[in-house]
Amino acid sequence: MSANANLTFLGLGQMGAPIARLLLAHGHNVALWNRDRRKTEAVESGNARMALSPQDAVRNAAIVFTMLTDDAATEAVLFGDAKQRGFLEALPAGAIHVTLSTISVDLARRITAAHRERDQRHVGAPVFGRPAVAEAGKLWIVASGENDALAQVRPVLESVSRGLTVVSSEPWQAHALKLGGNLMITSMIQTLSEAFVYAESQGISPALFHHAINSALFQSQLYENYGKTILNPPQHPGATVSLGIKDTRLAREAAADAGVRMGLADYFANVLERAKKAGFADEDWAVGQYRIAQSDAPLNTAKD
Repeated sequence: MSANANLTFLGLGQMGAPIARLLLAHGHNVALWNRDRRKTEAVESGNARMALSPQDAVRNAAIVFTMLTDDAATEAVLFGDAKQRGFLEALPAGAIHVTLSTISVDLARRITAAHRERDQRHVGAPVFGRPAVAEAGKLWIVASGENDALAQVRPVLESVSRGLTVVSSEPWQAHALKLGGNLMITSMIQTLSEAFVYAESQGISPALFHHAINSALFQSQLYENYGKTILNPPQHPGATVSLGIKDTRLAREAAADAGVRMGLADYFANVLERAKKAGFADEDWAVGQYRIAQSDAPLNTAKD
Protein backbone atom coordinates (compact mmCIF):
# COMPACT_ATOMS: atom_id res chain seq x y z
CA MET A 1 0.00 0.00 0.00
CA SER A 2 1.59 3.26 -1.13
CA ALA A 3 2.01 6.20 1.22
CA ASN A 4 -0.44 8.20 -0.90
CA ALA A 5 -3.26 5.65 -0.78
CA ASN A 6 -6.76 7.05 -0.39
CA LEU A 7 -7.93 6.10 3.06
CA THR A 8 -11.05 7.02 5.01
CA PHE A 9 -11.35 7.16 8.78
CA LEU A 10 -14.79 7.29 10.40
CA GLY A 11 -14.96 7.84 14.16
CA LEU A 12 -12.49 10.25 15.77
CA GLY A 13 -13.00 9.67 19.46
CA GLN A 14 -10.35 8.84 22.06
CA MET A 15 -9.13 5.81 20.11
CA GLY A 16 -9.84 6.85 16.53
CA ALA A 17 -8.20 10.27 16.59
CA PRO A 18 -4.67 9.08 17.50
CA ILE A 19 -4.79 6.31 14.89
CA ALA A 20 -5.95 8.77 12.22
CA ARG A 21 -3.11 11.14 13.16
CA LEU A 22 -0.58 8.33 12.70
CA LEU A 23 -1.99 7.52 9.26
CA LEU A 24 -1.63 11.16 8.28
CA ALA A 25 1.89 11.29 9.70
CA HIS A 26 2.80 8.37 7.41
CA GLY A 27 1.80 10.47 4.41
CA HIS A 28 -1.53 8.89 3.55
CA ASN A 29 -4.37 10.90 2.07
CA VAL A 30 -7.13 10.44 4.62
CA ALA A 31 -10.76 11.53 4.38
CA LEU A 32 -12.02 12.19 7.91
CA TRP A 33 -15.54 12.14 9.28
CA ASN A 34 -17.03 12.26 12.74
CA ARG A 35 -20.57 13.02 13.84
CA ASP A 36 -19.18 15.86 16.00
CA ARG A 37 -17.32 17.98 13.43
CA ARG A 38 -15.13 19.60 16.08
CA LYS A 39 -13.35 16.27 16.59
CA THR A 40 -12.65 16.11 12.86
CA GLU A 41 -11.15 19.59 12.93
CA ALA A 42 -8.88 18.57 15.81
CA VAL A 43 -7.27 15.86 13.64
CA GLU A 44 -7.02 17.87 10.41
CA SER A 45 -3.59 18.20 8.79
CA GLY A 46 -2.10 18.72 5.33
CA ASN A 47 -3.11 15.29 3.94
CA ALA A 48 -6.58 15.28 5.50
CA ARG A 49 -9.88 15.95 3.79
CA MET A 50 -12.81 16.85 6.02
CA ALA A 51 -15.81 14.97 4.67
CA LEU A 52 -19.37 16.24 5.01
CA SER A 53 -20.92 12.79 5.46
CA PRO A 54 -19.94 9.11 5.61
CA GLN A 55 -20.94 8.78 1.94
CA ASP A 56 -18.75 11.72 0.96
CA ALA A 57 -15.87 10.29 2.98
CA VAL A 58 -15.79 6.91 1.21
CA ARG A 59 -16.46 7.94 -2.40
CA ASN A 60 -12.85 7.38 -3.60
CA ALA A 61 -11.60 5.18 -0.77
CA ALA A 62 -9.43 2.11 -1.17
CA ILE A 63 -9.64 1.33 2.55
CA VAL A 64 -12.20 2.56 5.08
CA PHE A 65 -11.50 2.34 8.81
CA THR A 66 -14.29 2.56 11.37
CA MET A 67 -13.56 3.15 15.05
CA LEU A 68 -16.97 3.72 16.61
CA THR A 69 -18.28 3.33 20.14
CA ASP A 70 -20.48 0.27 19.82
CA ASP A 71 -22.70 -1.83 17.57
CA ALA A 72 -25.40 0.83 17.31
CA ALA A 73 -22.97 3.53 16.18
CA THR A 74 -21.30 1.18 13.69
CA GLU A 75 -24.63 0.09 12.23
CA ALA A 76 -25.80 3.69 11.90
CA VAL A 77 -22.68 4.77 10.00
CA LEU A 78 -22.58 1.71 7.76
CA PHE A 79 -26.25 0.92 7.14
CA GLY A 80 -27.82 4.26 8.05
CA ASP A 81 -30.51 5.23 10.53
CA ALA A 82 -33.25 7.83 10.94
CA LYS A 83 -30.67 10.64 11.19
CA GLN A 84 -28.31 9.81 8.32
CA ARG A 85 -27.62 7.57 5.36
CA GLY A 86 -24.98 4.90 5.74
CA PHE A 87 -21.89 4.58 3.56
CA LEU A 88 -22.47 1.00 2.40
CA GLU A 89 -24.01 1.88 -0.97
CA ALA A 90 -21.45 4.64 -1.63
CA LEU A 91 -18.40 2.44 -1.03
CA PRO A 92 -16.66 1.49 -4.33
CA ALA A 93 -16.58 -2.15 -5.41
CA GLY A 94 -13.32 -3.75 -4.35
CA ALA A 95 -12.82 -1.38 -1.42
CA ILE A 96 -11.97 -2.79 2.00
CA HIS A 97 -13.82 -1.92 5.21
CA VAL A 98 -11.66 -2.44 8.32
CA THR A 99 -13.59 -2.59 11.62
CA LEU A 100 -11.24 -1.50 14.40
CA SER A 101 -13.94 -1.18 17.08
CA THR A 102 -14.91 -3.80 19.64
CA ILE A 103 -18.18 -5.02 18.14
CA SER A 104 -20.34 -8.11 18.49
CA VAL A 105 -19.67 -11.33 16.62
CA ASP A 106 -23.19 -11.11 15.18
CA LEU A 107 -22.64 -7.63 13.75
CA ALA A 108 -19.24 -8.62 12.33
CA ARG A 109 -20.92 -11.48 10.47
CA ARG A 110 -23.62 -9.17 9.09
CA ILE A 111 -21.04 -6.63 7.95
CA THR A 112 -19.11 -9.31 6.06
CA ALA A 113 -22.28 -10.54 4.35
CA ALA A 114 -23.36 -7.02 3.35
CA HIS A 115 -19.98 -6.25 1.78
CA ARG A 116 -19.81 -9.56 -0.08
CA GLU A 117 -23.17 -8.83 -1.71
CA ARG A 118 -21.67 -5.61 -3.13
CA ASP A 119 -18.24 -6.96 -4.17
CA GLN A 120 -16.62 -5.14 -1.26
CA ARG A 121 -14.40 -6.71 1.38
CA HIS A 122 -14.34 -6.75 5.15
CA VAL A 123 -11.39 -7.12 7.51
CA GLY A 124 -12.01 -7.42 11.24
CA ALA A 125 -9.11 -5.75 13.06
CA PRO A 126 -9.99 -4.80 16.65
CA VAL A 127 -7.21 -3.32 18.74
CA PHE A 128 -5.79 -3.94 22.20
CA GLY A 129 -4.67 -0.81 24.03
CA ARG A 130 -5.91 2.42 25.56
CA PRO A 131 -5.77 5.93 24.04
CA ALA A 132 -2.22 6.67 25.25
CA VAL A 133 -1.05 3.40 23.71
CA ALA A 134 -2.76 4.30 20.44
CA GLU A 135 -1.09 7.72 20.47
CA ALA A 136 2.32 6.06 20.82
CA GLY A 137 1.63 3.65 17.95
CA LYS A 138 1.89 0.69 20.34
CA LEU A 139 -1.49 -0.99 19.90
CA TRP A 140 -1.66 -4.72 19.26
CA ILE A 141 -4.09 -5.64 16.48
CA VAL A 142 -5.84 -8.94 15.82
CA ALA A 143 -6.98 -9.26 12.21
CA SER A 144 -9.10 -11.61 10.13
CA GLY A 145 -10.16 -11.51 6.51
CA GLU A 146 -9.58 -12.96 3.08
CA ASN A 147 -5.90 -13.25 2.14
CA ASP A 148 -5.84 -10.58 -0.56
CA ALA A 149 -7.68 -8.06 1.60
CA LEU A 150 -5.37 -8.75 4.55
CA ALA A 151 -2.33 -8.39 2.32
CA GLN A 152 -3.44 -4.91 1.29
CA VAL A 153 -4.39 -3.76 4.77
CA ARG A 154 -1.58 -5.32 6.77
CA PRO A 155 1.20 -2.76 6.02
CA VAL A 156 -1.11 0.07 7.06
CA LEU A 157 -2.13 -1.69 10.29
CA GLU A 158 1.48 -2.50 11.12
CA SER A 159 2.48 1.14 10.63
CA VAL A 160 0.16 2.28 13.45
CA SER A 161 0.81 -0.58 15.89
CA ARG A 162 3.55 -2.59 17.57
CA GLY A 163 2.36 -5.81 16.02
CA LEU A 164 -0.43 -7.86 14.55
CA THR A 165 -1.87 -11.36 14.93
CA VAL A 166 -3.65 -12.88 11.95
CA VAL A 167 -6.53 -14.98 13.27
CA SER A 168 -8.32 -16.47 10.26
CA SER A 169 -10.10 -15.68 7.00
CA GLU A 170 -13.36 -14.95 8.88
CA PRO A 171 -13.57 -11.32 10.10
CA TRP A 172 -15.90 -12.19 12.97
CA GLN A 173 -13.26 -14.40 14.59
CA ALA A 174 -10.95 -11.42 15.17
CA HIS A 175 -13.78 -9.73 17.04
CA ALA A 176 -14.46 -12.91 19.01
CA LEU A 177 -10.80 -13.03 20.04
CA LYS A 178 -10.90 -9.38 21.12
CA LEU A 179 -13.93 -9.98 23.33
CA GLY A 180 -12.18 -12.94 24.95
CA GLY A 181 -9.09 -10.81 25.58
CA ASN A 182 -11.17 -8.07 27.18
CA LEU A 183 -12.75 -10.67 29.45
CA MET A 184 -9.26 -11.63 30.62
CA ILE A 185 -8.48 -7.98 31.30
CA THR A 186 -11.64 -7.78 33.41
CA SER A 187 -10.45 -10.83 35.34
CA MET A 188 -7.05 -9.23 35.90
CA ILE A 189 -8.69 -6.03 37.19
CA GLN A 190 -10.80 -8.04 39.64
CA THR A 191 -7.72 -9.94 40.84
CA LEU A 192 -5.80 -6.70 41.39
CA SER A 193 -8.77 -5.06 43.10
CA GLU A 194 -9.34 -7.85 45.61
CA ALA A 195 -5.59 -8.28 46.19
CA PHE A 196 -5.26 -4.57 47.01
CA VAL A 197 -8.18 -4.81 49.45
CA TYR A 198 -6.48 -7.83 51.03
CA ALA A 199 -3.10 -6.04 51.28
CA GLU A 200 -4.69 -3.04 52.96
CA SER A 201 -6.45 -5.31 55.47
CA GLN A 202 -3.00 -6.61 56.46
CA GLY A 203 -1.56 -3.13 56.90
CA ILE A 204 0.43 -3.35 53.65
CA SER A 205 0.44 -0.47 51.19
CA PRO A 206 -1.40 -1.56 48.02
CA ALA A 207 1.24 0.27 45.94
CA LEU A 208 4.07 -1.64 47.63
CA PHE A 209 2.14 -4.91 47.28
CA HIS A 210 1.57 -4.17 43.58
CA HIS A 211 5.24 -3.47 42.92
CA ALA A 212 6.45 -6.57 44.80
CA ILE A 213 3.99 -9.01 43.26
CA ASN A 214 4.41 -7.76 39.71
CA SER A 215 8.20 -7.80 40.06
CA ALA A 216 8.21 -11.29 41.60
CA LEU A 217 5.48 -13.05 39.65
CA PHE A 218 4.10 -11.44 36.53
CA GLN A 219 6.59 -8.86 35.24
CA SER A 220 3.73 -7.61 33.10
CA GLN A 221 3.35 -4.10 31.72
CA LEU A 222 -0.40 -4.67 31.70
CA TYR A 223 -0.46 -5.50 35.42
CA GLU A 224 1.78 -2.49 36.01
CA ASN A 225 -0.44 -0.08 34.09
CA TYR A 226 -3.78 -1.29 35.41
CA GLY A 227 -2.52 -1.39 38.99
CA LYS A 228 -1.44 2.23 38.70
CA THR A 229 -4.79 3.15 37.15
CA ILE A 230 -6.65 1.57 40.07
CA LEU A 231 -4.51 3.29 42.69
CA ASN A 232 -4.25 6.63 40.88
CA PRO A 233 -7.57 7.17 39.07
CA PRO A 234 -7.05 9.14 35.85
CA GLN A 235 -8.84 12.42 35.29
CA HIS A 236 -9.93 11.20 31.86
CA PRO A 237 -10.82 7.47 31.80
CA GLY A 238 -9.22 5.44 29.04
CA ALA A 239 -12.17 3.03 29.13
CA THR A 240 -15.30 3.44 31.22
CA VAL A 241 -17.41 1.06 33.26
CA SER A 242 -20.12 1.46 30.62
CA LEU A 243 -17.73 0.13 27.97
CA GLY A 244 -16.83 -2.74 30.30
CA ILE A 245 -20.51 -3.63 30.61
CA LYS A 246 -20.87 -3.59 26.83
CA ASP A 247 -17.81 -5.75 26.14
CA THR A 248 -18.68 -8.28 28.84
CA ARG A 249 -22.22 -8.56 27.48
CA LEU A 250 -20.93 -9.14 23.94
CA ALA A 251 -18.55 -11.87 25.12
CA ARG A 252 -21.35 -13.62 27.02
CA GLU A 253 -23.65 -13.39 24.02
CA ALA A 254 -21.03 -14.87 21.70
CA ALA A 255 -20.40 -17.70 24.15
CA ALA A 256 -24.13 -18.39 24.58
CA ASP A 257 -24.61 -18.52 20.80
CA ALA A 258 -21.89 -21.20 20.72
CA GLY A 259 -23.58 -23.13 23.55
CA VAL A 260 -20.99 -22.15 26.17
CA ARG A 261 -21.52 -20.69 29.64
CA MET A 262 -18.79 -18.73 31.45
CA GLY A 263 -19.31 -18.39 35.18
CA LEU A 264 -16.67 -15.72 35.67
CA ALA A 265 -18.15 -13.62 32.89
CA ASP A 266 -21.54 -13.80 34.61
CA TYR A 267 -19.92 -12.69 37.85
CA PHE A 268 -18.10 -9.78 36.20
CA ALA A 269 -21.30 -8.66 34.50
CA ASN A 270 -22.90 -8.40 37.94
CA VAL A 271 -19.94 -6.49 39.39
CA LEU A 272 -19.95 -3.98 36.53
CA GLU A 273 -23.71 -3.46 36.72
CA ARG A 274 -23.36 -2.76 40.43
CA ALA A 275 -20.60 -0.26 39.67
CA LYS A 276 -22.91 1.49 37.23
CA LYS A 277 -25.74 1.62 39.76
CA ALA A 278 -23.30 3.01 42.34
CA GLY A 279 -22.61 5.99 40.06
CA PHE A 280 -19.37 4.83 38.42
CA ALA A 281 -20.69 4.35 34.86
CA ASP A 282 -18.43 7.08 33.46
CA GLU A 283 -15.47 6.31 35.72
CA ASP A 284 -12.52 4.26 34.57
CA TRP A 285 -13.43 0.60 34.12
CA ALA A 286 -10.64 -0.53 36.50
CA VAL A 287 -11.53 2.05 39.14
CA GLY A 288 -15.19 1.05 39.11
CA GLN A 289 -14.39 -2.60 39.74
CA TYR A 290 -12.03 -1.61 42.55
CA ARG A 291 -14.70 0.51 44.24
CA ILE A 292 -17.07 -2.47 44.28
CA ALA A 293 -14.33 -4.72 45.70
CA GLN A 294 -13.77 -2.14 48.44
CA SER A 295 -17.49 -1.95 49.21
CA ASP A 296 -17.72 -5.76 49.40
CA ALA A 297 -14.70 -6.11 51.71
CA PRO A 298 -16.10 -5.48 55.23
CA LEU A 299 -17.41 -8.67 56.87
CA ASN A 300 -20.76 -8.51 58.61
CA THR A 301 -19.68 -8.53 62.25
CA ALA A 302 -23.11 -7.76 63.70
CA LYS A 303 -24.05 -10.22 66.48
CA ASP A 304 -27.47 -11.56 67.33
